[in-house]
Amino acid sequence: MSEKLKIGISVGDINGIGLEVIIKSLMDSRILDFFTPIVYGNTKVASFHRKAIGINDFSFNVINSADQANAKRPNMINCWQEDVKLSLGEQTEIGGKYAFISLQRAAEDLKNGLIDALVTAPINKHNIQQEGFNFPGHTEYLQDLFAAEDVLMFMVSEDLRVGVVTGHIPVKDVSQAITEESILKKLHMMNQSLRTDFWIDKPKIAVLGLNPHAGDDGLIGSEDQDIIIPAIAKANEEGVFCFGPYPADGFFAADTYKKFDAVLAMYHDQGLIPFKHIASRTGINFTAGLPVVRTSPDHGTGYDIAGKNLASHTSFLEAIFEAVHIVNRRREQAELTANPLAFRRLSKDRD
Repeated sequence: MSEKLKIGISVGDINGIGLEVIIKSLMDSRILDFFTPIVYGNTKVASFHRKAIGINDFSFNVINSADQANAKRPNMINCWQEDVKLSLGEQTEIGGKYAFISLQRAAEDLKNGLIDALVTAPINKHNIQQEGFNFPGHTEYLQDLFAAEDVLMFMVSEDLRVGVVTGHIPVKDVSQAITEESILKKLHMMNQSLRTDFWIDKPKIAVLGLNPHAGDDGLIGSEDQDIIIPAIAKANEEGVFCFGPYPADGFFAADTYKKFDAVLAMYHDQGLIPFKHIASRTGINFTAGLPVVRTSPDHGTGYDIAGKNLASHTSFLEAIFEAVHIVNRRREQAELTANPLAFRRLSKDRD
């Protein structure tokens, strides 16, 4: 039997719900049959959260490095030794400082091949800003760290997959950022990810319009006709099976998304609002386009419920298992590609 995957977990903002959902996700020992968890944090901080939510029968195995991980226990690397003042539910400089220490250590281990994937608990995009982290979020930080030319914020659930052309930018800048080139790049990345990471041989992708009613034949803005439609046509010429542009409101209201393997939205809220409603706490965020695997839950720091034992860990657990599945799919795909005969047999079985 091959060695279990090592899944690294960063703790996010230590004043939020990150450690609560981490602890709840790792409490069931049966999950250790599938992967070895390594949390990058601090045992004193973890104990504070554990006691705050009234959990007594759980502890971490403390290690100094990922290669010391016990495959039969949830593991924790103490990324700092000093005592830290916690202020649950509050946005503080301390919360951002230690969120970055955790993320930085985990990401470096991922880069060095000491862990097989990274699952990130939520950060606060304001208080984490500091020397070494001047990015809108995890996605951009990891893109820079791994020198990826481009990445795709890919929201994934059992019923729906949504990617966005523009991510964490102001709405007033969206229109300028929508270009034929940017749409084409995201379509190719989405298509490749669907094939490699989700094993969909011939993905069918829907593309949303930018303006109300997808521009209404140019009556409400020209971007849909002048930019999006030509991009879709070119993508099809280049082997990406895509359709649109669809007006976003009717597309989701009429359940049209169920006819496609994925949806490319033009901007953040256009895609994420319907996604989070439809996924209903089971969705996850996957950063496609990286040479490594990173996932996260589809929620934020949850300051309003931090320390109250109210946070659902469903999305976080889904993020962990999706990371495991994607790593395994990528590895099996690489093995099959190296063995063309086996790859052809598998392709016939899929068809």
